[in-house]
Amino acid sequence: MTFDRRIFNFAAGPATVPEEVLKQAAAEMLNWQGLGASVMEISHRGKEFMALYEETLRDLRTLMSIPETHEILLLQGGGIGQNAAIPMNLMPLGKNGPKADFLVTGIWSEKSFKEAQKYGVAHQAASSAAEKFNTIPARSSWQLSDDAAYVHYCANETIGGVEFPDIPDVDGKLLVADISSNILTKEMDISQCGVWFGGAQKNIGPSGVTIVIVRKDLMGHSMKITPSIWDWSLQAATQSMHNTPPTFAIYMAGLGFKWLLKQGGVKAIAQRNQEKANLLYDFLDQSSLYENRVTKAYRSRMNVTFFLKDENFNAEFLAQSHAAGLVALRGHKAAGGMRASIYNAMPLAGVQVLIEFMRDFERRA
Repeated sequence: MTFDRRIFNFAAGPATVPEEVLKQAAAEMLNWQGLGASVMEISHRGKEFMALYEETLRDLRTLMSIPETHEILLLQGGGIGQNAAIPMNLMPLGKNGPKADFLVTGIWSEKSFKEAQKYGVAHQAASSAAEKFNTIPARSSWQLSDDAAYVHYCANETIGGVEFPDIPDVDGKLLVADISSNILTKEMDISQCGVWFGGAQKNIGPSGVTIVIVRKDLMGHSMKITPSIWDWSLQAATQSMHNTPPTFAIYMAGLGFKWLLKQGGVKAIAQRNQEKANLLYDFLDQSSLYENRVTKAYRSRMNVTFFLKDENFNAEFLAQSHAAGLVALRGHKAAGGMRASIYNAMPLAGVQVLIEFMRDFERRA
């Protein structure tokens, strides 16, 4: 099926990009800044791109209130790449050899936990697997190690629709946060974590660039086996240009940051995001056909998972919603059901139209 209009795209990533950003990119595609070429065609070391690069970093520092104690790296390889880079850069800081603790609250933190096992001792300090990743384990049940280099957690589990409401208390230990799916969606105290990382393809722009925010004193401790492309200190020394950077993705991220600033910054977008999530969860909670299975205190604002209580209607629900221009609502294959990802660029109108469709479908089911 093809559309002659913009759809409401509820995909988990790559996800919706603000229409204003897409239009600017289209207008500048053939002639960026009067150079007679697109931003993809100019040297990444030329003065024009370097000016763009520095402005992109400044805007991100402004949006997230990133102090000068933390370096910003714009890398490739996504969160999966950082699942290897983080242990290779930080595990040597363990008191008795390479070791790290993991809070396993979904598929993505589980992937991080399994990848880290290749580089040292990965200790599962907490897990909600027994609860089908529908909650976050009680703080009293966490078994944090005394000799781990850091504690890793995923702030928002895209697949299961589980989100930490606050930065977890880990008794003052070094904390690493995977913010791939809730970066720039609410205010975060950068000083509370040694490392923050996430891809751009959910709340910022297209895929291709991975943001790593790392406390400067944590660099320079990498394992000897660390590939140069994953060595944070080397990347910092070369302005994330040890290899050719993803120039178009950085340019698009920069446009995304400008768009966020125009919306009023992170504080303003957080209020909008909460409003969208509240609307959808309130509808689900009163429905006789749909249900959300995540513990209310840990429901994601970004990825709203839900199930039809009679799953015989699944195929028809997906077919009709797609025909109505409500696209990519099928849940991840590991979780089943449905999922509406309502990231920064999803307008309130998109959620309202989705609820109207779901209410009508429920009446007809």
